[in-house]
Amino acid sequence: MLNSKLKLIECPRDAMQGLHDFIPTEIKSNYINSLLKCGFDTIDFGSFVSPKAIPQMRDTAEVLSKLELNTSSKLLAIIANERGASEATSFEEINYLGYPFSVSEEFQKRNTNSTIIDSLALVERIQNTCLKSGKELVVYLSMGFGNPYGEEWNPEIVQKWSEILSSKYGIKILALSDTIGAANPEQVNDLYSKLIVQLPDVEFGAHFHTKPDAAKELIKAAYNSGCRRFDGAIKGFGGCPMAADDLTGNMPTEIMLDWFDENAIITGIDSILFKKAYLEANSVFPM
Repeated sequence: MLNSKLKLIECPRDAMQGLHDFIPTEIKSNYINSLLKCGFDTIDFGSFVSPKAIPQMRDTAEVLSKLELNTSSKLLAIIANERGASEATSFEEINYLGYPFSVSEEFQKRNTNSTIIDSLALVERIQNTCLKSGKELVVYLSMGFGNPYGEEWNPEIVQKWSEILSSKYGIKILALSDTIGAANPEQVNDLYSKLIVQLPDVEFGAHFHTKPDAAKELIKAAYNSGCRRFDGAIKGFGGCPMAADDLTGNMPTEIMLDWFDENAIITGIDSILFKKAYLEANSVFPM
């Protein structure tokens, strides 16, 4: 795992989904097209979820039809149920389906209106759908670094569910999600160091929600612990609208790239095209 290739995932979907004012489809697709040129491993571009729950993503299929896919970047779409999985797998252009599995019972109910046990059964059905359609399922371990609801949380809980999802359901990509921005570097180091040794065949990712001034220390801790898959969003926009927090933003991609550059770590990102995409973000997000 320590020698594996660095994978950077840009998440415009996560950045956009909580915005109140609807972003026109053309603006969304133009922005994502600018990101597709940069060299990211994957673009988390949209979601097939209820438009009542996330109205901003109601045009995901239309956005997809406008994307310029002459690129090495792959596409990931978030789903929350079998209907969404069925819809997402019908599009040949989509490579990955992402499902938020919570280690918190309360957050699982808030996010997908189900219990953890029901969610686990859903993972099995979605995984079967993915295998039949040639897609890969990415499972996000929501509340992976803390719990704001008074429920028990400890690293062993995260390890337990990682083991179950990997060994019983064959999930090969697990992204630890700091849904509420609770992680600290010591905790990050502890979790990744243990999980990567415990489950060497799993690709562990880092989906941090964080304040900009804490970003580099979290990246450093995860990278030095063996993590090679990092999610980010330009300017740190976004956060989880289902977490009932103050929308702690996403990991700012530009800060993440700065840290890798400062440490002479090759990212594969075209700096000129990234700057263009960064400027394009001004047409999407409020200043």
